[in-house]
Amino acid sequence: MAEQLAFHLPTKPALGREDFLLSPSNAVAVATLADWSAWPSKKMALIGPSASGKTHLAHVWAAETNATVRRAADLTPASVETLAAAPCVIEDADQIAGNREIEETLFHLHNLAFAIGNPLLLTAATAPTRWGITLPDLASRMNATTITQMSAPDDALLMAVLVKLFADRQLAPAPEVITYVAARMDRSFAAARDVVAGLDHLALARNRAITRPLAAEFLDQFTNVMPSSH
Repeated sequence: MAEQLAFHLPTKPALGREDFLLSPSNAVAVATLADWSAWPSKKMALIGPSASGKTHLAHVWAAETNATVRRAADLTPASVETLAAAPCVIEDADQIAGNREIEETLFHLHNLAFAIGNPLLLTAATAPTRWGITLPDLASRMNATTITQMSAPDDALLMAVLVKLFADRQLAPAPEVITYVAARMDRSFAAARDVVAGLDHLALARNRAITRPLAAEFLDQFTNVMPSSH
């Protein structure tokens, strides 16, 4: 059967509190962010692997504290006063190592937010001690930041994540498909994201629903050619 052209249309994930999937693997992080007034020095690093839910949880926290969310790579000196004037989330803070201007900007933002008394939440894949920050003053402040971690998903959370990722694409495979896929894929949030993207692409190309046979075909033959969701 000839395959149809399948276009990779952007998807918009649901990032509200009601969409966040609570499980034992993230319960500590959720509780830590909820108790933000108790953070040492009013700062916290939320760490975890790619697609682990850090951005979602950070957006939930931002909505509840009226915080501004900004990617670390997009920080500019002109933004420091505005960002420090309210609670703030800085995402992907581990990706700025070696960029002197951004490191200095984050240093000034950190100090001003601390002086004003506003909380600062940073997200990253690893703990601050592994970020490779080259500005000594910033490195010392980041290394002293308390961390809370998103752990690897348990079975229930992995299946719930698959359901949510499909729902973000307006898809609703049968429960048996979710169970089948979860039992045979790599056990990570990043793998869940890529499997859902790949199945969506294959189903569009074949003009078929996402069924267990289609999932089996995908997992058997298409593992190495899944479209990137980055």
